[in-house]
Amino acid sequence: MEGHGEMGLFQDNFDPSMVVRMRDDGYESRSGSDNVEGASGDDQDAGDDQRQKKKKYHRHTPQQIQELEAFFKECPHPDEKQRLELSRRLGLETKQIKFWFQNRRTQMKTQLERHDHIILKQEYEKLKNDNDALRTAMANPVCNGCGGPAIPGQISFDEHQLRIENARLKDELNRICSLANKFLGRPISSLATPIPIPSSNSSTLDLVVGRNGIGGSPLPMGLDLGNGFLTASSAMPLSKPQMGLMDHEAPINRSMLVNIALTAMDELIKMAQTNSPLWIKSFDGGKEILNLEEYSRTFSPCIGTKPAGFVTEATRDTGMVMINSLTLVDALMDEAQWKQMFPCTIARVATIDLISTGMAGIRNGALHVMHAELQVLSPLVPVRQLKFLRFCKQQAEGVWAVVDVSLDISQESTKANPLVSCRRLPSGFVVQDMSNGYSKVTWVEHSEYDESSIHPLYRPFINAGMGFGAQRWVATLQRQCEFLAILMPSSLPKEEPTGLNLAGRTSMLQLAQRMTDNFCSGICASTARKWDTLRVGNVGEDVRVMTRKNLDDPGEPPGIVLSAATSVWMPVAQQRLFDFLRDDRLRSEWDILSTGRPIQEMIHIAKGYKHENCVSLLRGSPTNANESSMLILQETWTDASGTLVVYAPVDIPSINVVMAGGDSAYVALLPSGFAILPDERSSNSNGGTVKAGENGTDGGGCLLTVGFQILLDSQPTAKLTVESVETVNNLISCTIQNIKAALKLT
Repeated sequence: MEGHGEMGLFQDNFDPSMVVRMRDDGYESRSGSDNVEGASGDDQDAGDDQRQKKKKYHRHTPQQIQELEAFFKECPHPDEKQRLELSRRLGLETKQIKFWFQNRRTQMKTQLERHDHIILKQEYEKLKNDNDALRTAMANPVCNGCGGPAIPGQISFDEHQLRIENARLKDELNRICSLANKFLGRPISSLATPIPIPSSNSSTLDLVVGRNGIGGSPLPMGLDLGNGFLTASSAMPLSKPQMGLMDHEAPINRSMLVNIALTAMDELIKMAQTNSPLWIKSFDGGKEILNLEEYSRTFSPCIGTKPAGFVTEATRDTGMVMINSLTLVDALMDEAQWKQMFPCTIARVATIDLISTGMAGIRNGALHVMHAELQVLSPLVPVRQLKFLRFCKQQAEGVWAVVDVSLDISQESTKANPLVSCRRLPSGFVVQDMSNGYSKVTWVEHSEYDESSIHPLYRPFINAGMGFGAQRWVATLQRQCEFLAILMPSSLPKEEPTGLNLAGRTSMLQLAQRMTDNFCSGICASTARKWDTLRVGNVGEDVRVMTRKNLDDPGEPPGIVLSAATSVWMPVAQQRLFDFLRDDRLRSEWDILSTGRPIQEMIHIAKGYKHENCVSLLRGSPTNANESSMLILQETWTDASGTLVVYAPVDIPSINVVMAGGDSAYVALLPSGFAILPDERSSNSNGGTVKAGENGTDGGGCLLTVGFQILLDSQPTAKLTVESVETVNNLISCTIQNIKAALKLT
């Protein structure tokens, strides 16, 4: 029988009259949509007995397939009652329903077997090659201690020592592989292609970047910023990771997750490559808008239907980044590197399960189950908590794709479980290497979320995809890669013009990163840090006040730390407000700490090719003999997604240690600052249009977030008082009023 070789893979109870047609690619699958049965003998002529019986194909309709696929995701093994219900609803025979589910389960099983077969085949080839090499080596006598020639005098002393060290490392590798077997539940041979083992003291990741049309060159990312700037090795972990945010969850049906990942990858590729009619240009010719009707006709839901009350947000953006495809994939498939590549977007991330670590020691085929908290720097926008699959696949030479898709939440109550207020449909990026050392990244973001939890001021901003959309991911990626290119050894002077050497520069960048991370945690109520939210009657409902008691963190002063933040609409263009806030000469007009003090920039550390993207150390000169100099550490950056100004006062002895290259972890910081986001509506908070020149504006508008952190009391027994809350609330109000007065805004 034709196709008999594939029939052998099916289950024993498979009906021979059913034919399942499958694609050769083990990563692609489709449900059986045809039923085949032989023609009745009554319809044949007696004289035509030698003629082969004709086959009659019954093709299921797309609606029937969609219903069957949706039910299969819920229950792969329906009982007799469920099959009868499906038969009645779809107009099919129960026998057809039964055979369809048998074939669908067989397809999924075959996919997994083929995937495992590919991996085993690669390991077998490697073992075979190594075995041949060992046979050749055994023809020559070797030293048992070092593995070198047994005849003395043929190798040098140094080479002998290196061979001994190599033998010791091989023994260590075998020991680690043996331990890893207990965690992974499958054998890992040290003779096969080894999974790279992250070094305990490794603090670098080589990114290949190119500039000015020159080919890529290795870029060390070894700055230990905070807990390590992209310190986590790009190697795949051997042991099962911590369960992270939700370690109480039930075991995961891995075969079903593989099927969801394959479907999501196919959807991402099509959405990244297809233009009209799937994507429609907006009226101004700028952003692309997803045609929801065309989308529903093109794709079948891979994670269930949209929950009631949810709205859709879909964006796509393309940009050139100074990084190669393989390095970018490695960075984003590692949770620590992913978070630090998008520091103000990702509040927290954890890998809770590894379905697959990839093939042949690379990320191709890697499938992870992850939790993440995504944030917009405003207390009026809740943090998005997601549980999703992340799947990586190489599409061609130099072309990779990484897709994220939420696990199905359609049966969970959004009111009972706040973690399901958002779900991520197939989203991610496709990256392609370019000839000039750059890469072309096409990013797709597609989400459904509960709009009622977002403040009305930010609903148009979020719905337009400006908060969590593709433009923000691409803009942040471009800025971070530009920063990494600046850190290349060829770009770094041995000594700054101010006398700051490389060690001092590194320590200053560490301190600035920790300052910005602390500022973001005080703005957004993520679980990255434990804050207690307060409700005080005389504080506006748009002001979030949180408190935490610090006892043992050397990076913060001991005592009660109070954080307060709010967001307002400002009738002024984003760039104008950003330039005003970072101008040292105008700082006294809004900063209470520097009132009456002339401010001067002592140190300027570039974090990009734009002058605004930098870390600075500012000094406020004393106004009289009884005052001491005031030092302020400040970080500013701007890109297409928004701008940021974060600062914190620092004491002179501590900052001198940091500038000399000392440990910055013990410098206490209480950051404050501003996050400015674009607003394309060009309207005031009451809905009226703002014209150029009206109320001192230039015809634009922006969303301003103001945040302060202050120390209430340094005593361990200190208690929060209403007066303290009123003080920080007044500080926010006065700062906003001072900014409006300085810019002549009413």
